Amino acid sequence: MSVTPASVEELDAALRGVGYLPATRTSLVSHLAIQLDKPVLVEGPAGVGKTELAKALASVLDRDLIRLQCYEGLDEAKALYEWNYRKQLLRIQAEHGAPAGAQEEGGWGDVRDDVFGEEFLLRRPLLQAIVSEKPVVLLIDEIDKTDQEFEAMLLELLSDFQITIPELGRVAATTQPVVLLTSNNTRELTEALKRRCLYLWLDYPELEHELEIVRSRVPGLSATVSRRLVEVVGEVRDLDLKKPPSIAESIDWARTLLLLGAEDLDQRVFRDTLSVIVKHRTDLDLVAERVGVRLPAAAD
Repeated sequence: MSVTPASVEELDAALRGVGYLPATRTSLVSHLAIQLDKPVLVEGPAGVGKTELAKALASVLDRDLIRLQCYEGLDEAKALYEWNYRKQLLRIQAEHGAPAGAQEEGGWGDVRDDVFGEEFLLRRPLLQAIVSEKPVVLLIDEIDKTDQEFEAMLLELLSDFQITIPELGRVAATTQPVVLLTSNNTRELTEALKRRCLYLWLDYPELEHELEIVRSRVPGLSATVSRRLVEVVGEVRDLDLKKPPSIAESIDWARTLLLLGAEDLDQRVFRDTLSVIVKHRTDLDLVAERVGVRLPAAAD
């Protein structure tokens, strides 16, 4: 049986217990979302832990995580529900002995209720979260990749935790989901959507916070190399790059250095492992020129 943390401090400790090291505001907004039954819009650069927050909350609350990964062109059929047309057709043929196209208008009226029942409904992530018998965490990931029409479709869900299916009517939430929407801030979201959510901005962490994250995930790396790594990642992010390194890539770099047995982060090690955190050809040259040259030379 799940136990909901009763305070911000308890939630903060619980998140840390599952390996997510939140900032104070992150724990506060998450606590409010749980206690007030409000969705949270989490914005920030890619790779700062927005999706991981949803996973951590699901773990802390002992709930299943239902994830809707957004993309351009996502529509109601893939996000909410659609009808199993093949099964409907088979039902009509089996019960009335004729293809659906051959049914008279009156006959269709007789069978319409039969083929628009729940057994013919294909539940997609949003509907799954609504009808789940056990409370879930619903993650609507990268909402900024969709269009405003999709946002409008979400408003009923975010306001009242219900959806309306024309053939069935209103479907209210069986249990109360914790809802997180994430955005990489690639476009401005509508005021109507923002008005229905609590708001959390996650940015790249301060040096000491990121150092704590790296040490918790890669405890075998020496304190000296860990600090040097986090300092260098901060310098790299300050450059005008196509893609700054994420927290996950900082952790990957730390694991790489540990695997290679690096005792220091010098120019040679930096050059050999730079592609772990920098993923564009032009960025590689810029980082090597601006950051790499300031590192100590490799020992002979």
